[in-house]
Amino acid sequence: MVFVPNTVSPISRMGNDDLGPPWLKPMLRASYFNPCSIHGDSNKSECNMFCLDCMGTALCSYCLINHKDHRVVQIRRSSYHNVVRVNEIQKYIDISCVQTYIINSAKIVFLNERPQPRPGKGVTNTCEICCRSLLDSFRFCSLGCKLGAMKRGVPDLTFTLRMKHNRDSFHGGSESDESSTPKKIQRTLMFNRSMVDSPAISSDGHYNYGGERSYSSGDEALTNISPGTPPIFNHRNARRRKGIPHRAPF
Repeated sequence: MVFVPNTVSPISRMGNDDLGPPWLKPMLRASYFNPCSIHGDSNKSECNMFCLDCMGTALCSYCLINHKDHRVVQIRRSSYHNVVRVNEIQKYIDISCVQTYIINSAKIVFLNERPQPRPGKGVTNTCEICCRSLLDSFRFCSLGCKLGAMKRGVPDLTFTLRMKHNRDSFHGGSESDESSTPKKIQRTLMFNRSMVDSPAISSDGHYNYGGERSYSSGDEALTNISPGTPPIFNHRNARRRKGIPHRAPF
């Protein structure tokens, strides 16, 4: 028996997980914004939807009734190029290294490459596939260009989402409870805490924290942060000076 070594290249042995989910290529290759072959006579029957579960052709809004509980993304168009919103696609794939753009107040990514053979003057960073000028923090201008680099065997690229670990999974709380609190409320909390932490000596010689005695517990001090009620001022007694005799009128 003759042993034949495996001569298959590493790229050809890659599965769908290594080159993205199985629906990625059909989504990039689909034809969008054509009249639907089924609902072409209806208004707004442009095919601008794609079902990630069926991985078929583009869909129109009337076709969605047959795709209930499926993952569907909407394809949009910018400058005659197909785009998808970041908040829709980033739930399913990792779009890192792909430059994002803001169009109509929404962050988007392009589906396929947009070649630019002559970058402008002063451009220092371009797409590794189609040479389109990019910001310095990105490597590709579209999802298709990132996929093309992965086919070439460029390391450290993936479409697989990574789990994000934060303090919630370890400590049962967020990283900062005050990070999502409005600044005005934060300033109020800081002021109240300073009232609690700053002692004041009362008339009976005890330390008061925000109007409460020092022998109160910490939780009580935080809940009773309002200042104590001042004593009632007697204006009649204030007019009389101690030690000065009252003279009879002339």
